[in-house]
Amino acid sequence: MTETVVSPAGAEEGSGEGSEAPVAELTPFLDTLRVPPVLRPGRTEALHGIEIEQTATWVRLHSQLPPTLVWAYEGHVPGPTIEVRRGRRLRVTWSNRLTGPHPVTAVEAAQTPGAPAPDTLPGRGGAAPLADVAALPPWTVTHLHGAVTGGGNDGWSENAVAPGDSQLSEYPNDHRAAAWWYHDHAMDITRWNVFAGLAGMYLVRDAEEDALHLPSGRHEIPLVVQDRNLDTDPDGKLSGRLLHKTVIVGKDAQGKNVTRSFNGPYTLVNGVIWPHLDVAARWYRFRLLNASNARTYALRLVDAETGAPVRGAAWQIGTDGGLLPRPLPLDGPLSAAPAERMDLLVDFGLLRGRRVRLVNEDPGAVHPQVMEFRVADEEVDDRFVLPPVISSSFERITHDTAPAHEHRLIALLPPGTAGNAHPGLWEMQRAEPGEVQVPGEGVIQVKGADGKLRTYRRGAQTFDDALGFMVTYDGWEQWSFLNLGGPTHPMHIHLIDFQVLSRDLYPAGPGSPFDTALGGTRSPLEYGGAAPVADGDAGWKDVIQVPAGQMVNVIGRFHGARGRFMYHCHLLEHEDMGMMRPFVVMPGEVLKFHHGEHAGHGHGGHPGHSG
Repeated sequence: MTETVVSPAGAEEGSGEGSEAPVAELTPFLDTLRVPPVLRPGRTEALHGIEIEQTATWVRLHSQLPPTLVWAYEGHVPGPTIEVRRGRRLRVTWSNRLTGPHPVTAVEAAQTPGAPAPDTLPGRGGAAPLADVAALPPWTVTHLHGAVTGGGNDGWSENAVAPGDSQLSEYPNDHRAAAWWYHDHAMDITRWNVFAGLAGMYLVRDAEEDALHLPSGRHEIPLVVQDRNLDTDPDGKLSGRLLHKTVIVGKDAQGKNVTRSFNGPYTLVNGVIWPHLDVAARWYRFRLLNASNARTYALRLVDAETGAPVRGAAWQIGTDGGLLPRPLPLDGPLSAAPAERMDLLVDFGLLRGRRVRLVNEDPGAVHPQVMEFRVADEEVDDRFVLPPVISSSFERITHDTAPAHEHRLIALLPPGTAGNAHPGLWEMQRAEPGEVQVPGEGVIQVKGADGKLRTYRRGAQTFDDALGFMVTYDGWEQWSFLNLGGPTHPMHIHLIDFQVLSRDLYPAGPGSPFDTALGGTRSPLEYGGAAPVADGDAGWKDVIQVPAGQMVNVIGRFHGARGRFMYHCHLLEHEDMGMMRPFVVMPGEVLKFHHGEHAGHGHGGHPGHSG
């Protein structure tokens, strides 16, 4: 199956107008943005179900590259955008029709003193391909990220299927209008399967969204942003082969390499490296998704000629879980972590005849360009007016207005904690005085804003440890993610949307009371005040960035489905290396008969807030 090219503004593929000098052999903004086809199952089709095939195919990531072998949904990278109506149930058969070897070459590269970081450069750099990755079979399972659906339909990581088999899933779609996305979630190998191309968008529509008369049709465009690296041939030219190159930072206790999460030099939008898009001088709606393995972007619109920021033309109207109450001006950089989605409006009528670029201002980006917009000079009679209120149904939840709820504390550990070379995740349980030795391994003490000292002991710390979180169906819970050092973790909870209640500051990193050698606190972590909750984080979310030195408190209702689910860091390398844990949602009447030690109980109080 070959990839269909859809040009939203009628531009010719490979148009070089306004392109720049080549960067790392590829000319930026040479190729037209591709837009994935849209699948809109009707009532009868949705009831009987649709089939989506995963196949190996060849695509062009850039017109100056040879074709690239990928794994794709229905032959497209990203996959088709599935569009449904709220409350209209859809059954999907995800069929594994993959053939041949895995299309990703994986290497672990050593840093040479004085040389550029290996992951900023294409090619293997002399590193040998990982034979175990090359030998991977086509073993896949699809998770619809954001969906409220039963545990049996959620894409459990261990329930992957082999070629010739299918995964059957049913999605009630009983959710406010939102942008979800589907992607591979196979246990231990998600990083390579998603890297190979297995991702796509899924849009839910409802009456509240319809009433806004937002830009639609060819004026509503998904922007699936990813970073990639590419292999080179014996002559040093780019071969087009996908290269998952990570940098060695040490060894674990077994002598295996420990590497950083993947970051690549080439930015793709809708499967095209540094594309351009011809747009009319009118409003457009963009459904932005960061589908990268690990890169967080700081995105900004700038003038192509002067490099000056473009102000007053871009607005955010939605987050992961749906529409915001009011439009937010986007005059500063927009932070987008892996798996986060942003619903954006841009008024190109203010930019007639200009070229503007979407750039990544993150200092770690070796090439800042993302894509270019070429705005037509002709005036357009565009009747859309940005409304001052987007979602009148939205209600903000605070610590003071939150319904009665349970509490959970999850500690995110820096590399090197208690001998673990990788970042870790601990589920914490409240300990009464005298129950544990203080200080001690796996023991964390926190003194919150209320001045109370609370002691926690480690429960589960690996995916295969005994189940820890039993959640009462229809109950509200506050989950507190405490990052004790290391990178920012975008934490994702399956099944639910949540809101951010607060961001509390606690010491982290070298010199903090948390001792990585001990694996516990030497003295209590003292509350250090509150960090602001950004307006873009104040909507409904299912992924939240948790930087070092913060306890991020989120609250959500476990409603709409029951069963076994997961939560995890959405840096795919971290997820695959163990920063993922299960939880189970059951009716309260059933939980009364459960014999587990922690059935339905949280950690017994949040440090600094009542609840």
